Amino acid sequence: MESIKTIYKIGHGPSSSHTMAPRRATEMFLERFGNGAPASFRVTLYGSLAATGKGHMTDVAILDVLKPVAPTQILWEPTIVPEFHTNGMLFEALDTEGQVLDSWKVYSIGGGSLANESFDESRNEQIYPHHRMEDIIDYCNKERIPFWEYVERFDDPSVWEHLEHVWKVMRDAVERGLADDGILPGGLNLRRKAGEYFVRAKGYRSNVSTRGLVYSYALAVSEENASGHVVVTAPTCGSSGVMPAVLYHLQQSREFPDKMIHRALATAGLFGNVARTNASISGAEVGCQGEVGVACSMAAAAANQLFGGSLNQIEYAAEMALEHHLGLTCDPVCGLVQIPCIERNAFAAARALDSNTYSAFSNGFHRVTFDQVVEVMKQTGHDLPSLYKETSEGGLATNYCLIP
Repeated sequence: MESIKTIYKIGHGPSSSHTMAPRRATEMFLERFGNGAPASFRVTLYGSLAATGKGHMTDVAILDVLKPVAPTQILWEPTIVPEFHTNGMLFEALDTEGQVLDSWKVYSIGGGSLANESFDESRNEQIYPHHRMEDIIDYCNKERIPFWEYVERFDDPSVWEHLEHVWKVMRDAVERGLADDGILPGGLNLRRKAGEYFVRAKGYRSNVSTRGLVYSYALAVSEENASGHVVVTAPTCGSSGVMPAVLYHLQQSREFPDKMIHRALATAGLFGNVARTNASISGAEVGCQGEVGVACSMAAAAANQLFGGSLNQIEYAAEMALEHHLGLTCDPVCGLVQIPCIERNAFAAARALDSNTYSAFSNGFHRVTFDQVVEVMKQTGHDLPSLYKETSEGGLATNYCLIP
């Protein structure tokens, strides 16, 4: 299993698979030409990338890189679904006669990672000896170490520096989102709500205030993501509001030091890594259960560790958080990461805290394991019709109508 640093990528939203990865793929293709440049470029987008790419600003990400170099044409092929992965991209460099000088087909496989028949970024640098949570727990029990120490033992030494930076970016995104207002880009005329929820939450007492604050933090980051601002994939851009909301709330309310937050991020990254390795975190491949569901699972594990949960209690919190997102579809209205995505982040953050509390009342032993739920998520994702996997052809995407 690869480094958990690949779970936490930093970049511009609104989508790790539709914005971050296509931008990086474009930059990689451009590097082939050094200081020279072809007469023009042609980029063909397939499957989910074509179906929801305009709403996810895929064309903007590509044109930002190529257009300053040479004229660029983008072709949209939503009905052509590549066998390798639905998020396909074909880059072509053309001469003055329109003949292809060079071409490269690559796929955005979720969480900002790229792959094709020759390489797979999600499978590089296999540094962990285990890829199932059951085996990780067995190892930790034998060595008498917590999850975060397992990460420290096997991951790259720079992982703590990376997680420190990740936490800063997450925290900054919350605070920027709380301070901003106005209309989100994209045409839905959806107004930012984070600051309003924050103010209203302060007017309540106890549990209602707590829940409202968590909502506001998740909304803040998700709205930053929808605006194309800098966020952290946790594990994706579309689910980037869940982890920061939970951790920011716990630090503000319980004064957990940064070092404990970094360790919670390490544990959460481990669970996200297991889910990605054995299933997927791509909404285009398994639906939103792989994005918001896994994010909720990661946040639940992080919260439970902060409150002193055992290995089994942490695993239980993560398991139930993912279990109760099974079957969640990815059906963004107009292909934008706004409806229902932003609200889903807020609800998932609250559910992560509920999963933590429920597990804390238990002794940590339960029937269904995290590994089993990950396997069910994978199968469920494969069974979901393609119209429910980030194509905007089913669910809310077709049943919600904009009023002129």
